[in-house]
Amino acid sequence: MSKCEFGRRRFLQSTGVTAIGFTAASYSRILGANNQIQLGVIGCGGRGVHVMEVFQKTNQVNVSAVCDVYAQRVDRALQKAPLAKGFADHRQLLESKPLDAVLIATPDHWHATITIDALNAGKDVYVEKPLTLTIEEGPQIVKAARVNQRICQVGMQQRSGSHYLRAKEEYFKTGKLGKITLARTWWHGNGAHLQKAPDSMRQKPSNLDWARFLGPVKWRDYDPQQYWNFRAYLDFGGGQVTDLFTHWIDVVHMFMDQDDPVSAVAAGGIYHYKDGRTAPDTINAVLEYPGGWNATFEATLAPGIKGAAVEMCGTEGKLLITRSMYEFLSAEKGAQPVVVKAEVDQTIEHVQNFLDCVRSRKLPNGDVWIGHRSAQASHLANLAYLQKRRIKFDPQREEILPL
Repeated sequence: MSKCEFGRRRFLQSTGVTAIGFTAASYSRILGANNQIQLGVIGCGGRGVHVMEVFQKTNQVNVSAVCDVYAQRVDRALQKAPLAKGFADHRQLLESKPLDAVLIATPDHWHATITIDALNAGKDVYVEKPLTLTIEEGPQIVKAARVNQRICQVGMQQRSGSHYLRAKEEYFKTGKLGKITLARTWWHGNGAHLQKAPDSMRQKPSNLDWARFLGPVKWRDYDPQQYWNFRAYLDFGGGQVTDLFTHWIDVVHMFMDQDDPVSAVAAGGIYHYKDGRTAPDTINAVLEYPGGWNATFEATLAPGIKGAAVEMCGTEGKLLITRSMYEFLSAEKGAQPVVVKAEVDQTIEHVQNFLDCVRSRKLPNGDVWIGHRSAQASHLANLAYLQKRRIKFDPQREEILPL
């Protein structure tokens, strides 16, 4: 049994839940007309609408409800789902009895509350990553999913990516890389962290509920940048670390069958973009794992620097993987690289896996426990950055150890 699987079983035992999968017989909900899954969308920004359209293209769902704190975004979503009903408050959407599942694509600071509310309302959930804003929120969400016996897929789409799964089978399960000592990851120049609010947003639109957007975050006057570019502010998200590293450290966890870092160090700062952001524009982090290997992450928003990849370094070779391809290079002298290109967009594959699991009641590829542990690893890196110290962590008790 892998350490990841052991951790999942240990958590379930601690909450009194005895099974990690749900049989189709235990699923009493009756799907809608033509066996369509009735989907609600909470968070209708760019990512939310894009993933909603991916769901629609499967021809297996009917988008019957959409929700956002900004009415203009609700209207835009309704243009693509004209039979849906619009809401400004997710609680009202969740009261809609015909809904089978919800897609949650709000800013990170709302993920935990809305996901738990949806699970408690009996809905299956597809929630964008990172699952959590803080390290403490993860166990609460996992418990809600298990107690309510709901499917909860976290949007770390590499988990369903065919070429990621192929790489795992061919190089990690076979041991072709030898002893892996280093997992290098990087993601430079991500434009989602550099968005500028348009002039039309300088004054708060009358149909934008700023107080509801803030939600659990302490009050501040309307700021168009904090709304439009929320990823740059640590009150609303974890910057590049939780937005980007969570994807890559999840790939590393999948390849290594380990999700239990024991320490974290990090350094960075706001070196270039003096625009009021609170998340660093440049960051380096290192996580240490008990299996005798490290995972690193580096990211900068400095102009002109682009690229994102994971590189697994072993004694017998190395494997570099991106969303479009992977390349294996043996350590043998004169070896030629083996290159495999991706054929399908991973979001499509991940959405399809979720829909399959809504019907079968099997755990999805990006199950809530997996999403929790990958977000947790990112949070450790951010805490090391913020506290300017090495963070020591007990992954079994999920506790930060004292200095």
